Amino acid sequence: MHKQSVCILGSTGSIGVSTLDVIARHPERYQVFALSAHTQVQKLAEQCRQFQPQFAVVANTNLAAQLRIILDQMHSKTQVMAGADALCAIASDVACDTVMAAIVGAAGLAPSLAAARAGKKILLANKEALVMSGALFMNTVKEHGAQLLPIDSEHNAIFQCLPRQHDASLGDIGVSKIILTASGGPFLQRSLESLHDVTPDEAIAHPNWVMGRKISVDSATMMNKGLEVIEAHYLFTAPAEKIEVLIHPQSVVHSMVSYTDGSVLAQMGNPDMRTPIAYGLAFPERVASGVAQLDLTRFAHLHFQKPDFDRFPCLALAYEALKVGGFASTILNAANEIAVEAFLAGRLGFRSIEAVISETLADAVGQVGAGALTDLESVLAVDGLARRCAESQIAKRGVNYVE
Repeated sequence: MHKQSVCILGSTGSIGVSTLDVIARHPERYQVFALSAHTQVQKLAEQCRQFQPQFAVVANTNLAAQLRIILDQMHSKTQVMAGADALCAIASDVACDTVMAAIVGAAGLAPSLAAARAGKKILLANKEALVMSGALFMNTVKEHGAQLLPIDSEHNAIFQCLPRQHDASLGDIGVSKIILTASGGPFLQRSLESLHDVTPDEAIAHPNWVMGRKISVDSATMMNKGLEVIEAHYLFTAPAEKIEVLIHPQSVVHSMVSYTDGSVLAQMGNPDMRTPIAYGLAFPERVASGVAQLDLTRFAHLHFQKPDFDRFPCLALAYEALKVGGFASTILNAANEIAVEAFLAGRLGFRSIEAVISETLADAVGQVGAGALTDLESVLAVDGLARRCAESQIAKRGVNYVE
């Protein structure tokens, strides 16, 4: 059997660690070609010791020198590289079959596009890359014959519930709507008045999933679900009005597809990212993921409710950006990244995240309009503009919370 050669962009994050766990369970099927991390040198070195990739990439040359010293002590032959260009190089290398795109935020866009241009099998866990570049990303995948498989649990669930061949519009294959489920995060039952006092530690304490700090805050604001609405639009060619969000606190039903004949297909399982990762790695087959089988007897009732936009205004902003189109989603994503970063650093209050995003959208869209996304350079230019606008909005507000 030909071993699938896998490049993991963001191997020290939660998705990267889970991907390596699945790979380790199937050494006869998979081999690690390359790993990348931003700054976690020691953790990356240990991964290199265990999986012996051909390449390891870190953020800069200083970190690369640190990693090289550690790997030399381990007698590792892994080649060390640094910087954004190195990420694109490993993602597009001819020796790589599959790219797990798990770098958080805008930094994952360029290497994901490089993988698409190289015609790779792309396991997309970085929703921001698609939110930023939209049709540009999807057109690149199509033009270069790449295979794109969604790894977000919700989009992976939808993918599993749709017909295998679904190039036609949703209406032509009998789909009435896509239903994205959301846990509601840690503040679903908390009073709206008390949300002004939320601390970063409270915001990252997700009730069901183990995730990174940024994505945990996105879950608390439900911007994470808003980005997923935009991602679903591009992945499945679904108009905004055919994408519904339901809060499902148990996180057992990962998403659903409603058909015109009244059928609703749901994908269910324990909340563990190894399930969609294993599905993506083995597609169209299935392999063991290490996740326990779902015990339905533990769930006497499954609860669903519509989201409250007063509690989760970031979700409404995402729908608004999707309807505006063009650069609006790029601006939304950039503003959110800057606002969440400021919140985690104690420079911005939790409830001010939405205000910064809203005002940045109005300001930046007013400057650039809703033009078409034609190339990576224009996307990055608008992304930079939006980040500057967001920083300006944060500076106006002063410090609302200090840890």
